[in-house]
Amino acid sequence: MLVDFFGHLKRAGLPVSLREFLDLLGALEARVVSCSVGDFYGLSRACLVKDERLYDRYDRAFGSFFDGLELAGAALLEADIPEAWLRDQLARHFTDEERAKLEALGFDDLLQKFRERLAEQEGAHHGGGKWIGTGGTSPFGHGGYNPAGIRIGGGPNYQGARRAVKVWDRREFRNLDDGVELGTRNIKVALRKLRRFAREGAATELDLDGTIRSTARQGGLLDLKLVPERHNAVKLLAFFDIGGSMDDHVRVCQELFSAVRTEFKHLEYYYFHNCLYESVWRDNVRRHAERVPTWEVLHTYGSDYRVIFVGDATMSPYEIAHPGGSVEHWNEEAGAVWVQRLLQTFPRVAWLNPQPESHWQGIYSLQMMHRLLDGRMYPLTLEGLGAAVRELAR
Repeated sequence: MLVDFFGHLKRAGLPVSLREFLDLLGALEARVVSCSVGDFYGLSRACLVKDERLYDRYDRAFGSFFDGLELAGAALLEADIPEAWLRDQLARHFTDEERAKLEALGFDDLLQKFRERLAEQEGAHHGGGKWIGTGGTSPFGHGGYNPAGIRIGGGPNYQGARRAVKVWDRREFRNLDDGVELGTRNIKVALRKLRRFAREGAATELDLDGTIRSTARQGGLLDLKLVPERHNAVKLLAFFDIGGSMDDHVRVCQELFSAVRTEFKHLEYYYFHNCLYESVWRDNVRRHAERVPTWEVLHTYGSDYRVIFVGDATMSPYEIAHPGGSVEHWNEEAGAVWVQRLLQTFPRVAWLNPQPESHWQGIYSLQMMHRLLDGRMYPLTLEGLGAAVRELAR
């Protein structure tokens, strides 16, 4: 079975070697870990994968090979709330009349009510409209319905209405894989319209025409001429929304990420979640520990950089307009403030949205971001990408 597993990883495009496979067999023979699938997953990844960018590809290959087996090591809620509260014990279906009666609390009122429930509640609760629990219409918990509440638990793969204004759960995001082979070359072709070629740096490339001319002038004596490498001089700064609702669009984002890594020599990229705030990050594995202040980004790169955002702009409106509105942390300044600062620093900005354009009118936060960008939001389609490139090339 392990030989088949090794071949499966090779077919998935992972650069695993025979030496690494023998190391894995040696570790298993030495009983470094127990016989659980979770322990084998951790050991095999440590032995076979040497680049963190390939973790996502490895996870998908591992999952497809061991289909039906549950992996250990998933991030669990680390809080003082009993785990039993987090089970969906009451699955309810609400009538239109019931939904109409549920009105979202104001943001400040919602946080105050949450503090009160934490202080008052003494036990588990399921299906009601007040306490923290599962099911029901309470704005605190998960598995029920409320127009805008605080989701507590549910796990990293929980799929709800995606309208929570805060999430009490530890969520792990993954880096985009820059080795994805594009299903079509049209994305690369569209990006090539943003090229501005120049020759800079040390002379390392043979100038064939210059060599021929100089050799002819020397009466046939070979006279090599070198020139700097020709490359795309356009500088690109990219911000990728990761996690949450963007999990639905990982494939197309990876294709775009792979394309920009290929086409632009001067490329800097960062990740964010939902909206731009006071910090961004380069590596999702270390996003909780290694953050880059957004002020540093704004003062590091010149105004000649073109900027693209890639995200669905689907979030609570509080995340854009309200201090403290971030779903994962307390932000001192509203997300809109940071977006405006970036627009003042970089005049050429475009936002690529993987959501179908026909859905945009029904998403209030998306419309807010569209207005912030003065309409410079484009669908992540070939036509939309072409329009964004024309905006950035101005």
